[in-house]
Amino acid sequence: MSAVTVARWVEVHRLAVAGRESAIAREVEGRVARVWLSRSRFADVAALAVATLTLGPDARSFWDLGFAQSSTGQPRPALANYEQALHRYRAAGHRNGEAATLNNIGLVYHGLGDRQQALAYYQQALPISREVGDRASEAATLTNIGLAHGDLGERQQALAYLQQALPIRREVGDRAGEATTLTNIGLVYDMLGDPRQALAYYRQALPIRRAVGDRAGEAVTLANIGAAHDGLGDRQRALAYYRQALPIQRAVGDRAGEAVTLTNIGAAHDGLGDRQRALAYYRQALPIQRAVGDRAVEATTRYNIAMIHWAERNLDQAVDELEIVVDLHRQIGDPELESDIAELEQVRRERGDIGE
Repeated sequence: MSAVTVARWVEVHRLAVAGRESAIAREVEGRVARVWLSRSRFADVAALAVATLTLGPDARSFWDLGFAQSSTGQPRPALANYEQALHRYRAAGHRNGEAATLNNIGLVYHGLGDRQQALAYYQQALPISREVGDRASEAATLTNIGLAHGDLGERQQALAYLQQALPIRREVGDRAGEATTLTNIGLVYDMLGDPRQALAYYRQALPIRRAVGDRAGEAVTLANIGAAHDGLGDRQRALAYYRQALPIQRAVGDRAGEAVTLTNIGAAHDGLGDRQRALAYYRQALPIQRAVGDRAVEATTRYNIAMIHWAERNLDQAVDELEIVVDLHRQIGDPELESDIAELEQVRRERGDIGE
């Protein structure tokens, strides 16, 4: 849909809302939102959906509003709107909408660090997508299941799901989805300690992200390329990619992504030996992570802060941060919990709390 056509539809929507023509407003909202979501215009989608909902409840408008909110660091409002959408899709017997909503509720829980809850929703969505023959939705859910397993430390299982998803994305011509799956395969290889293989997948994904105008996705892939270079020890190149990603994340309102990138910039400076600059970036990231409820990334940031305090023999501060890390990882069932507890005990031992 061209920019001129979209502008015309937006005017039609405005007139429909003003004239209380709910059927027209809902139809147009759905068309325009599909275009704007693909271009990361989340604030515009939210405004469009809110205007449509002034005419009464509507599953698609609740779904679009939830998507916009989840993409801009508002997980709790997003969940409330997705639940409204889910109730209405089920009442209408709209199985495609039900599956898409279950999938996205899973994504919100994933962003909150609750991977098991996320998997529970993905596993409700997957058989519905298959039942109705929605191959695009099936591939999206397989991708999300793969990423959840990756974050739970089950990397080979993650790759198995992602490798199921990729040919389906290509079969249905879902270029944006293909780039998402390629990026996530790269991420799992990075988790497996193979940053070069990760880079090969990210470099396939990046031009697709740009070609389809997915600004939020472009930033994710740029940030991941930065992380892979950091893993290879090339901190300056990593910083160059992070600095490309950060303004895009801020422009599209991706608060969760912004916080991850700030943490990664801090880690790169830490690796370069500039601990004070690293701390400054970590401290920018923390309030955002708390605001968006990303417990997994908050734990990473606090762990990095703790390691700096430990290295500088500020043992009280190191213990304080590691206690929070252990609590966060316990909440989300993180596979790193055992090693965190061991490090906390080591710092306490050095501080004299525990006898040798």
